[in-house]
Amino acid sequence: MIKRLLVLLFIAISYSSFGQMLYPAKWTFKTGEAKNGEVELIFNVKLDKGWHIYSQFTPDGGPLPMLFTFDQSGCYSLSGKVVEPKPKQEYDSSFMVNVMMFYNEATFKQKIKVKDPSCKITGKIEYQACLEMCIQLDTAFSFSVGKSKSDAIPVSSDTLSNNSVTDTLNEAAIVPVASPSEPNKNNGLEEGCGISKGDTPNSDRSFLGIFLAGMIGGLLALLTPCVFPMIPMTVSFFTKRSGSRRKGIKNALIYAASIIFIYVSLGLLVTVSFGSDALNDLSSNAFFNLAFFVIFVIFAISFFGAFEIVLPSWIINKADSASDRGGLIGIFFMAFTLSLVSFSCTGPIIGTLLVEAAQGQSYIGPLAGMFGFSLALAIPFAFFSLFPEWLNSLPKSGGWLNTVKVSLGFLELALALKFLSNVDLAYHWGFLQREIFISLWIIIALMWGFYLLGKLQLSHDSPVTQISSGRLIIAILIFTFALYLVPGIWGAPLKLISGFPPPEFYKEWKTGHESECPHDLNCFHDYDEGIRYAKAQGKPIMIDFTGWSCVNCRKMEDKVWSDPAVLKRLSQEYVLISLYVDDKTVLPDEQQFVSPTSGKKIKTTGNKWSDFQASIYNTNSQPFYVLIDNKEKLLADPRGGIIGVKDYVTYLDEGLCRYKVRKESSM
Repeated sequence: MIKRLLVLLFIAISYSSFGQMLYPAKWTFKTGEAKNGEVELIFNVKLDKGWHIYSQFTPDGGPLPMLFTFDQSGCYSLSGKVVEPKPKQEYDSSFMVNVMMFYNEATFKQKIKVKDPSCKITGKIEYQACLEMCIQLDTAFSFSVGKSKSDAIPVSSDTLSNNSVTDTLNEAAIVPVASPSEPNKNNGLEEGCGISKGDTPNSDRSFLGIFLAGMIGGLLALLTPCVFPMIPMTVSFFTKRSGSRRKGIKNALIYAASIIFIYVSLGLLVTVSFGSDALNDLSSNAFFNLAFFVIFVIFAISFFGAFEIVLPSWIINKADSASDRGGLIGIFFMAFTLSLVSFSCTGPIIGTLLVEAAQGQSYIGPLAGMFGFSLALAIPFAFFSLFPEWLNSLPKSGGWLNTVKVSLGFLELALALKFLSNVDLAYHWGFLQREIFISLWIIIALMWGFYLLGKLQLSHDSPVTQISSGRLIIAILIFTFALYLVPGIWGAPLKLISGFPPPEFYKEWKTGHESECPHDLNCFHDYDEGIRYAKAQGKPIMIDFTGWSCVNCRKMEDKVWSDPAVLKRLSQEYVLISLYVDDKTVLPDEQQFVSPTSGKKIKTTGNKWSDFQASIYNTNSQPFYVLIDNKEKLLADPRGGIIGVKDYVTYLDEGLCRYKVRKESSM
């Protein structure tokens, strides 16, 4: 069973890996000294750890060789062929030949005879980069031989492989397009500016966060009246039925493993059924956000005791009858019966977890969340099977279990508002602006605190005659949180809950001087307009691919952009272009088009910017930051995901450094 689970996880990880944008090779180009009318072109590549590329010379039946192609021009001629360093030779069982390859770093050289000092040499390199799997890449290059300096910024090879897409979009004049594939001048000087490496949007830290959130959800589910009483009953059942303590422990451990298998399989079923990209799209889809809002409100009302969400009795009865079988099958169906019987308590928690975990590009999010949830749920059964005498130390079932359930109802209600806010932001309805959202959270928190103190009771609650120390401490924390939220009504940043309320500029009470941008920055929501302004001001540009429903985007704005060092650079040194990929504003008919990249009809502003990002930068994740000069050429590798203040400042300074070098060299 464990082996099967690991196989399923491996399959999911493999699918996820193919969904990520890979940056295994970084190329830089420069020219050597001119001698006797000849100039040496130098191509340097640095490979990520473990990756390799193949030589220009491979035996018959081997992998595709590296190919240097030079665009024809009358201003120069090639002297010989591209010279490469000595490659490493290894036998490849897949090709059944000895292949020659390069690891870590390699430098290639080509001599040319220059006929015109203003000559520009262009072309591309085609090659395979491999690490357990291979990807076919091509990188454009350009040299200006009149200066012994590099003529291209160090870039990732797959960014440059989008040349055909860029050209198609430019010719169609459909959307404004940056030119990441076009090389930039003076790289020899720019190398001193440093090289930043792009982040992947879904880092291990985010998966760890989802896993921990799942564990917290599982621990909360344990404390509900549907699950908690089952612990001593189930453990005692196994201990007595098995005939010996050793066999009872073995059966209880199998029972716990079955719980994990069932819930992880559920996570895998959801993601495979819908697809990771589809689940990611749901996070910005208005219909599904409204549906999630309604579902979460129903969950909350259910936890408040108005009704119970239960599965059809025939399903539970079938699973229960199957649990009477002996052996592993019977134990598995006992775990399955527990999952079905406890659905009224665990269902809302699982639903919340899957929705939140699915807001990304990967299958791993839901799997990580469900694994954390099921692990927390299964551990007590295994633990008390090992130490059954500790069952006596468990608190007795009672009204406190219902208190936990109602408390979860308050949490579900607060989370429901987030989904409603996503729709309000995307369509600019304006009925759930920041002040209203925070006020509703304050009311929910206060009602929750009063409930814990017994000042607010529901129909199925027992009278609270005395307050335990635990209730009192939790109530104090909740009231403190409510007071913390109050200044947010008048504009306080509230970094503790970054990403949940609407952004600071989306508010009703305005003085008339605020911009429609974070921290009152001067930003543009139209690409062309921002480019024109940057050219007029003589400043570089930061393109901010963001989304109204993007939690990590709000976290970056609240926690990183608010830092004085970052804010100074964004407000004084850069022109900020924020493009919302989930904006539902409908484009005029004459601006709607069919994307040459995806084949989909582009109807809204969000569609336009999302297609722009996917077409040019080969990613659909937010936040995603691109630094370009006002000629629309890259200043640094694009960055995505959560970035710390220090790294963000370094990234912005790198772009500024390169921009100044280019500006000075063009004078």
